[in-house]
Amino acid sequence: MSVSRTERLLNLLIALLNTKYGLRRAELRVKVYHDTSGNDVAFGRMFERDKNDLRQFGFDVETVTDHGWSEDDPATTRYRIGKESNRLPDVQLSPGEWTVLLLASQLWERAALGTAAANALRKLQASGTLSDVELPVGVQPRIRPAGQAFDDVVAAMHAQHPVSFRYLAGTTGKEEQRTVEPWGLGSRFGQWYLTGYDRSRHAPRHFRLSRFTGAVTILDKETYSPPADFNIREELDRLPELPLRTAVVDVRKGRLLGLRRRANLVPVFGPEAGTAETPDDGDERLHVQFRDTEVLAEELASYGPDAVAREPEELVTAVRHRLRKAGAVSAAPVPDYRFDETPRGRSVRKRTSEDQLKRMLQLVPFLVHNQGLHIHDVAARFGITPEELESDLRILICSGLPEGYPDDLLDIHWEEGHVYITQDLDLTRPVRFTVDEACALLTGLETLNGLPELAEGGALESVTLKLMAAAGQEGLRAASLAGPEVGPADSAVLDAVRVAIRDRSQLRLVYFSTQRDQVSERDVDPLRLYSLDNTWYFEAYCHSAQGLRNFRLDRVQEIAPNGRPASTQVRPEEGFPAKLFTPNDDDTTVLVQLTRQGAGLADDYYAERAAPLPDGGLVAEIRFGSTTWLPMFVTQHGGAARILEPLELAAAARSWIEAALARYGD
Repeated sequence: MSVSRTERLLNLLIALLNTKYGLRRAELRVKVYHDTSGNDVAFGRMFERDKNDLRQFGFDVETVTDHGWSEDDPATTRYRIGKESNRLPDVQLSPGEWTVLLLASQLWERAALGTAAANALRKLQASGTLSDVELPVGVQPRIRPAGQAFDDVVAAMHAQHPVSFRYLAGTTGKEEQRTVEPWGLGSRFGQWYLTGYDRSRHAPRHFRLSRFTGAVTILDKETYSPPADFNIREELDRLPELPLRTAVVDVRKGRLLGLRRRANLVPVFGPEAGTAETPDDGDERLHVQFRDTEVLAEELASYGPDAVAREPEELVTAVRHRLRKAGAVSAAPVPDYRFDETPRGRSVRKRTSEDQLKRMLQLVPFLVHNQGLHIHDVAARFGITPEELESDLRILICSGLPEGYPDDLLDIHWEEGHVYITQDLDLTRPVRFTVDEACALLTGLETLNGLPELAEGGALESVTLKLMAAAGQEGLRAASLAGPEVGPADSAVLDAVRVAIRDRSQLRLVYFSTQRDQVSERDVDPLRLYSLDNTWYFEAYCHSAQGLRNFRLDRVQEIAPNGRPASTQVRPEEGFPAKLFTPNDDDTTVLVQLTRQGAGLADDYYAERAAPLPDGGLVAEIRFGSTTWLPMFVTQHGGAARILEPLELAAAARSWIEAALARYGD
C-alpha cells in the first residue's frame, strides 16, 4: 500500500462515515478517487479492493439500493459506513482492572499477537485515560509462541484459510506433507498444538508445532468453516498425558550434574544394566525417566559428546537426527547477507502502510481525548519515532471530506511539540476489536487464571466480562486460542523470593548453573520475579558476580535469608519484560545464522542487528557474556542455528557436533 493509497483509503473512510444516505460509486470516483480515466473495469477492481481493506480494519461498508419506480427509472446503489456498528463500546475500567489488563496485554513476548495486544490496549486507552498502575511484585508472566509457525497458523486460522506444512509424525517417524483446516491453537504439556481437520486423513487431528519440519504455507485462495462452539482448551484437556518411560543414557563421569539429579545410576553388570552394550571407558550409565521423546532428544543433543542415548531406539534416532541436521547446516556455504545501518528492534517485521493506517485510526481518538500531549510522549505510547508520528500527522492534516474545504479537513497542529486536534470527522471513537486483538487480550486474561493472587480477586473476572461484551462476535473466537499454564511449580521458592523483595532483604542460594555444569553458593539481592511460559525466574544483584543476574526457580537447590538487608542502590533493569541477559562491556559479539524455523531465537537472545535471508532465515548479531556453552546451543536446536563468527567459535561448534556424531558411529 503506497502513501497515496493510504491517503485514499483514509479519505474514503471519512467520506463513507460522514454520509447519512450514502454516496454513489460515480460520486466517490470523482470526489475521492479523482479518477477521470474512463476505465470502469480498473476502477471497479480498485474500489472492491479498498472496501475489503476497510473491512479488515473493522469497518463494514453498507450497500443501500434504491429501486426505481419504473423501467425508465433504474435502481441506484449507494455506499456508507454505519457510525455505531463499527465502533468499540465505551469500557470503563477501575485501577485494579487496568492492572490485570496491562499484565494480559504484555503476556505475548513477541509475535503478531504481541502487536495485536498493544493495538487493543491503545484502543481502550483512546476512549479514556490509563490509570497509573503498578505491576505487582512477582506477577510478570510472559508467553513465548512457537516461532514463525505460530504466527502463520494464527493468521490463517483467523482468516479461515487452510494451511500446508511438512510434518514429522510421532507414530511413524516419517516426514509427510499435511494440509489442515486450523480450528484452534493451544499449549499443553509444555508444547504448542494445532487442532484441525486433516484433509489427507479426512478426520480431526492434533499436530505439535515442534514437529513442523518446514515453513507453513497459507492457502489464501481457499476458505473453510470451523465447527461451531469449538474450544481448543477443552479439546486439549482431553489429550492423555504420554506414559512415563525410562531411557538408558551413558554420561561422562563427573559431567551433567543437572541430568544426574533426576536420574538413577545403573550398575554396569546385572539385570538393571539394560540390553545395550556396556558403556565406554569414562562413561557411567544412567536411567532417565521421560514422557516426550523429542523433548529429551533436544536436551541430550545439546550435551554433545558428553551424553549418548542407548535406549529406546526412537530416542537414539531422534538425537542422531538433530546432530546430523546441525552438522549439515554448519557445513553449508556461508550465505550472502547485509545488515541494515539502523539498530535492530524487538521484531524483524518491517512496518507497512497497513500498519500506518491502523495506527492513524487509533491516533485520532487518542489525540481527541489526550489534548496537548508532547509529540515525544505520543510517539512513545505508539511505539514509533517522532519522525514517523509527524509523517502520520501530515497525512491526517491533508485528509477529510470530499471537495477539501478548510472546515472539512482534519485540523491538527502542534505548538512547541504539543499536539492538538480540533476536528475529528467522526473518528473520535476507536474502531471495534479485530479477531487478533480480541484473542490476544482474552486469551491473556484466561491465562492469568493460573496465578492464584489474581484469580482470587474480582478484577480479573470483571475485566474479562467487560471485554467479552465489548468484543462481541470477535470475542467468541478467542476460544480458538489457549495459552500455557503459568502457575509456578515450586511455590515455596517463589514465596521466599517474593518476601525478600517486599522486605528488601538478602538471600543465600545454592544454585545449579547448566552452562557451567556446577553448583555454587551465592548471596543475592532479589529485585523482581517474572516467568516465560511456565518457567519462573527472578532478577537479582549477585554479590559474587557483582552484577545483575537472572536465576531460574527450578534450579535453586536451597534458599534462605542470610540476615542482611539488600543493597539500597541496586534497581532492576529498565523496561518490561525483564531480559534474561544483561549486556556488559566485555561481552563477545557472535554472528549466528538462523533458519526460518529458528528465526525467533534472534528475539529470545536480543539480537542487536539482523540481516534477512531469501529463505526466510536471517543472520543475527548477538552479544553473549559467556561463549563456552554456544556449541551446546547449536546442537540443541538441531539445524536451526549455526555460528558464523568468531571463526574459532564456529570451529569449536563444528568439532562439538563431529565428536557427538562419532559417539553414535557417524
